[in-house]
Amino acid sequence: MTRDRRLTPANGRVAALSLKGQVEAARFVEGWTRAVAVPVVALRDAPDGRRERELLRGEAVTVFEEQDGWCFVQAARDGYVGYLPGAALHDATPADLRVIARATHAYAAADIKSPDLVSLSFGSRLSHLGQEGRFILTDAGYVPAAHLVPLDQQAHDPVTIATLFLGAPYLWGGNSAFGIDCSGLVQAACLACGIACPGDSDLQAAGLGAPVTDGSPPRRGDLLFWKGHVAWVSGTDMILHANAHHMAVAFEGLAEAVTRIAQQGGGPVTTHRRLG
Repeated sequence: MTRDRRLTPANGRVAALSLKGQVEAARFVEGWTRAVAVPVVALRDAPDGRRERELLRGEAVTVFEEQDGWCFVQAARDGYVGYLPGAALHDATPADLRVIARATHAYAAADIKSPDLVSLSFGSRLSHLGQEGRFILTDAGYVPAAHLVPLDQQAHDPVTIATLFLGAPYLWGGNSAFGIDCSGLVQAACLACGIACPGDSDLQAAGLGAPVTDGSPPRRGDLLFWKGHVAWVSGTDMILHANAHHMAVAFEGLAEAVTRIAQQGGGPVTTHRRLG
């Protein structure tokens, strides 16, 4: 059985204890939980390797190995495996808030004129430490209360969530408001609505929602997949996607996109899926 490297916490030196007897490794460990301490960090395929995905402030990971300043980890949100700098992690603290604005600032005080300490993307996770007026004190600083919701509060329309990212710059492997790609946009919107979602478009095409095979036209909230690409159907004959043509999250006519992508060598739509 061939295992997907992206989802298999094993690198030859070390592997998750749950994989003992299934993969080869010098050591099998349970790992330990830590959380992302920086606004956004690349999850790489090797130390100093290629960015494959990103993790946001407050997201939890299981660390299986720390070596030469790099941690071999598995992300709690989707099981994605990779390497990130140990300096980007800290001891996990219970997060109970989530950033619901496209982006926000954490301030030094409950005052918009106070120094801003850090910029945070949609989806970042924080701990509630108190409240002063219109600001919530978090483990990152004072954040406008209007930009936060309880961690367990779910949105209901993933397309509305995806629209928050309109104009955000395209970044291959990106998962934040500061840079995002097509599958990152799908995952961010799904997770905000309580829908489990893998991180890459091929995995999403294989298991997200159900295939539409009766030839019915796409409707709002459906997903259309090309080889290596995915887009939300945002309305009649309209899609919303993070794409390298616009180098941004953008609306595009469906027929126009189908023609353009085919002309650029991306082929036809391969899968049409509906979330339910």
